[in-house]
Order: sequence, then C-alpha cells, then structure tokens
Amino acid sequence: MAGPQTPPTGSSRLERLIVTRPAPEAANWAAALCGQGWPALALPLIEIAAPVTEHEQQALRHWRAHWAEADAIMFVSAAAVKHFFSDAPERALAPASASAPSRTRFWAPGPGTARVLADALARLGLPPDRIDAPATDAAQFDSEHLWPVVAGQVGPGRRVLIVRGMSAGAADTPDDGQAVAGSGREWLIRQCQAAGAQVQGCVAYARRPPVLSAQDLQHVEGARGPGSVWLFSSSEALTPLQALYPASAWARASALVTHPRIAAAAQHSGFGHVVETRPALADVVRALESTWTPP
Repeated sequence: MAGPQTPPTGSSRLERLIVTRPAPEAANWAAALCGQGWPALALPLIEIAAPVTEHEQQALRHWRAHWAEADAIMFVSAAAVKHFFSDAPERALAPASASAPSRTRFWAPGPGTARVLADALARLGLPPDRIDAPATDAAQFDSEHLWPVVAGQVGPGRRVLIVRGMSAGAADTPDDGQAVAGSGREWLIRQCQAAGAQVQGCVAYARRPPVLSAQDLQHVEGARGPGSVWLFSSSEALTPLQALYPASAWARASALVTHPRIAAAAQHSGFGHVVETRPALADVVRALESTWTPP
C-alpha cells in the first residue's frame, strides 16, 4: 500500500536509490532492485552485532536451551531469528524430549521473517505450520496485524517470549515484559498482558550505528538532493543521517518507507517527500514505478 505522500520537491527522475538495511540484506536488496532497472546502492545504516551485556548473553543462552517452555515465541525480525538460532548447538534448541514434544507456536510479523523462521525450524525437524503471521495480503506487516491471528492463543497462564534486538546504549534492565522496546511490540505486549499472559524478552542481537567510510560519506553527501531516494525499513537507520546533517539538509531528498511509524520519523528528520509502501520487494518496486522514473 502507498500511504499519504507529501508533494515532490524536485524532479521525479530517480538517479540513485540508497538501501539502508543492515548487511547483508542491503546488498541483496540492492542487487534485486538493480536487476529490475533501478540504480540501487547498498549503504547499511544499522550494524548488527552480538548482545553486549552479560545479562543479555545469559538470557539468550537460557532461552536457546529452554525455548520449549514458552507457549509462543515472537521473533520481531529475520535478524532476530538468525541470531537466536546462530552459534547454538542443535541439541540445545531441540524439544526437551521426544515423549513430550514442544507445542510452542512461533510468531512472525511478516512473510520475510516467516520464511527465515521456516528454514530455522526445518533444521530442528519442526514443520512450518507452527508459524503464525499476518496474511500475505495484509495491509501492513506489523504487530497490530499479527495480533488478530494469534489472539486466540493467549490467556491466563500462557507464557510469551519476545525475541528482539537492543539498540546500542539502551539501559540494561531485566526483561520482565515491560522492557521490550518498540512501539508495535509494546502494543502487542499490552494485549498479551491484558489477556492474562506472562511476557518475557530475550535480546538476540545488538543494533548500533555503523562506522561510515570516506566513500560512504561521499554517497551520503551526494544523495541529499532531488533524484535521490532513501529506502528505510527501520526508523533507526535515520540516526546516522541525523548526526551528520540538520533536518534542513534533507528537504530536497525523498524517502521510501515501509511503515507509517518510519514515515513519521523520516518527516521529522526533514525529508521533504515521503512515500509509504509495504515492505515486500514487489510492493517496493510498485511504489517506485508509481512515483519515480528510472534513469
């Protein structure tokens, strides 16, 4: 879906499309978009690393070994899936015993996360029908659209685990369900708690701003005017740009964003032309085709 748009501030001819997803997804997306005729460049503006604190690392080790104790596990992103299952021996991730197999459900906010999750579960011998996600034709892929799918699983005595990332510099607080940051996740947590469920969190990875090279900085400098479109799949990718330039520096550039909350953040950061789309590649391409002309 294409959301509300502000009027274009310059030519609709697209000269460069900056993909800001973390590596290696940024490179994969840039290659796919280039393959469809769009001048895409990968410039990851979020770096993904292992959990930083001892508390986070201990909690991750615990839940990798005891995930079957949760009635449902929500993975907030594909990165959450990859980092929860990476570097963990399969014996630590298998159900406790063959005679008492886990009935855990696995929640994904969208099809991209669901695909990565299906691969991870297959390695454990678990079928993809354990996964719950919004319909592929849902208006948006987020917690709000996931909730109607999973609400029937939640009730008194049920245990829900949220597997997510933590931003660099965030406070190291115990995960009691109140410290699982993120607007959509906070809303989902409130729904689960209102239904009587116990919600806990597990940090699978840390997000931090990247160290930009001289070439990266040249790309940023050259993409602040008409003809430049920045593709944002996370509001956090705006942070390095805000640190480099004031909001007024982005008035002539455009942002293509994959959620209304990211659209609001891009407008606050100064982008003069903001277009919303669903996060699937096909939807991004349709938004590009309806708004800009390729070179």
